[in-house]
Order: sequence, then C-alpha cells, then structure tokens
Amino acid sequence: MQCPGHDELVGLLREARHILVFTGAGISTGSGIPDFRGPNGVWTKRSPVYFEEFMTSPFKRREYWEYKVEAWDAFSAARPNRTHVAIADLERQGRLGALVTQNIDGLHQAAGLADDRVIEIHGTNRLVECVACGVRGAPEPAIAAFRETGEVPTCAACAGWLKFATISFGQGLRPEVLEHALQEAASADLVLALGSTLSVHPAASIPLVAVKRGAPYVVVNRGETDHDKLATLRLEGDVADIVPPAVAELSPPRARA
Repeated sequence: MQCPGHDELVGLLREARHILVFTGAGISTGSGIPDFRGPNGVWTKRSPVYFEEFMTSPFKRREYWEYKVEAWDAFSAARPNRTHVAIADLERQGRLGALVTQNIDGLHQAAGLADDRVIEIHGTNRLVECVACGVRGAPEPAIAAFRETGEVPTCAACAGWLKFATISFGQGLRPEVLEHALQEAASADLVLALGSTLSVHPAASIPLVAVKRGAPYVVVNRGETDHDKLATLRLEGDVADIVPPAVAELSPPRARA
C-alpha cells in the first residue's frame, strides 16, 4: 500500500537532477543503531559528554570512552538498510548532488555512495582522532586498549587524548565541511530531509539555503520536525516505508541537450 503523497514524491524526484539529501538518525534505526532524541533514545539513558568536559575532566573522558565502547558492537555490526540503498540508487541514476548526514555510522558509504558525495557534518565513528595533533587512525586498537586497561587511549605520536572523529556537544563544526555543505545546498534543485527532527543547529540550517532559493523541500520523518511548516511535501512515517518505493519507480533521467 502506497503512502499518502507517494505520487507527488515520485514526481518531484523524477524532475530533479541535483538533489540534496539530508539525513538524520531516523534512517539508521532500521540498521540497529539507536537514535539519540527519541522516546527510547540514547540520551534518555545517558547524558552526553561535552567537549570541554572531555578536555578538562579525567572522569568525563573515561565516561565518554565507556559509552563509545559500549556502543561499538552495534555500530560495527550495522549494515545499510533499504533507505541507504535507495539513496545510493539516486546517485546511480544521476540525480544526487550531495548527501549531507548528521549520522556518524558510515552506512551511506557502505551502501555504495562515493566518499566525495557524502558530507559527514558531525564527523565519523569510523576513525579516532588525537585532540592535540589531529592524527587519525582506525578505532579498533584504541577500543581494545580501553577494554583491557580501562585507561583513556592516547596518541602514539604525541601522547594526546584520543577521541572518536565526531563532533561532540559544545565542539564547533569543521568550517570546511560546513562550507562544502552550504555550497551543495546552494545548487540543489530538490531537498530531501529524511529521518531528522531538524532541530540541531547549525546543521539544520543547511537545507534552508536551497529552500530560500525556491527549491522544493520534502521532509520525511516519524514525528514532528522543526521544518514541517516549511516543507513543500511533508510525509509522516518510517523513511524505509516511504522513500525506497518512490525511488524504485524512477528511471535514469534523460541526458541534457
């Protein structure tokens, strides 16, 4: 059974040639990764460790690593679901301009999206990073060390604290990543916001760059979002039930004359 608005969504997708897709935690829950702000989200059980706390408090650094190690098995075992695959299909059809994601799980790339199409606005859980010298590496050795010793891992190059290469609360976005996202939004002819409450800033301001230029705006989410009144088309429900069937109806766009 098709959802209300299905035909309108297909029509908007069919006309688009440079889609900006903006994704949040709601697209990865189907892969076994919990969201953060939902009724059963991570923040109902744990309080986030702010960046300043990580930098100044040994207790908070250890708490941060305890949570990251606790969540690691779910992250590392997660696989792309049909929404990730549908977005990759948009790229294969030549319709996708860029994918801006608030997620840190790397599932868009695992579904086949090229790295240069994915803008991870909040960083990635696929790497750890030294907060002192900035060197990055695979997380597995640091996780194994913490599990063995209970001590916060440090950088082999400079002995600085290691942290996952994600943006913590109170930590600024990387300016070059934000600028890249804003540039892509400025050239989009359609925006799809999928599985996000659109309440976290400055990330949530990115789709609005395209909307202010007159690009159609589709918002798909289970539950209210901060952009519901701005949407050209607002669809309520699980993105996995709404987006893949619409993408499946598309054929590759005609070449431009």
